[in-house]
Amino acid sequence: MRNSLLFTFLWIVGLLGCNSKSTVETASVEQNSTNATVDGLYIDLEGVGTAYDFYTWTSDRIPMVSAHRGGPYPGFPENAIETFENVLNYTSSIIELDVAMTKDSVLVLMHDDDLDRTTNGTGKVEEVTYEYIQSLFLEDENGQLTSFRVPTLEEALTWSKGKALLTVDIKRSVPFEKIIEEVRSTDSEGHAALITYTFPAAKKLHSMAPDLMLSITIRNEEEIKRLEETGIPWTRVIAFTGLAERPREFNQALHQRGVFTILGVLGNLDQSAVSRGDQIYASFVQNGADILATDRPIEAAEAIKTMTPSQSSKSKYFIK
Repeated sequence: MRNSLLFTFLWIVGLLGCNSKSTVETASVEQNSTNATVDGLYIDLEGVGTAYDFYTWTSDRIPMVSAHRGGPYPGFPENAIETFENVLNYTSSIIELDVAMTKDSVLVLMHDDDLDRTTNGTGKVEEVTYEYIQSLFLEDENGQLTSFRVPTLEEALTWSKGKALLTVDIKRSVPFEKIIEEVRSTDSEGHAALITYTFPAAKKLHSMAPDLMLSITIRNEEEIKRLEETGIPWTRVIAFTGLAERPREFNQALHQRGVFTILGVLGNLDQSAVSRGDQIYASFVQNGADILATDRPIEAAEAIKTMTPSQSSKSKYFIK
């Protein structure tokens, strides 16, 4: 039976458990032939083969959320491992994170070129040493200082094993070679997909690491054609369809190729949910979005939890 049935169970557990941390209970499921397992709200992919299977679209797929910059909330700053853990206390989630590089070539989690907005330090990441960054503390989005430190990419990759799928946003100053080396050295090929924004970048990354999953921006039929011209197989593609909702027919065209769609609801669409009600997240999924990349992962997961299909066909993977 397809691995996707196993992961379907995960998303049912995760989405039903996002009201409160107290609702989270440990679940156990039978292992299948690939030894991919589920424990509570965590994902455990044994190898890259299970990632391919997980990201192959099927009609019984369960809608997911992706926590943009790890899902910061008050007291939990962006791109912090403690923030990732906080989101996973409420719902299973893909974790999107940003990687920058220090003066001495250490890969750290940081979105901005500068340290000023998110830490109590100052200066450009690429102009300071890792030793300096180690001395800093992260600030949340309200500017409140926390006790959390800036993690390295290696620490994040190691933490995520058996817990979460990652999508890695590579800042322009970071060589692709460094990212791939870190993914390889931590045996993270099975759960770390790399984000690209241009077709040349995607083609280069695929040539360097053809086994890795890539998140590639594909927003229209022309970009579907351009992707196919790169020679990257659809089995290695997760389609980021942009920050505006796409026609149902376009999403279906990607589904017919076995591809998951990620709709970026962060920004305007998240704000629409705040003003019009969180049920709008369900409408995005009904229109063909499979993964909602959001700044509100806990709320979005709660809104789409009622959309999970009947559990009757997935009894093999139920909690014992």
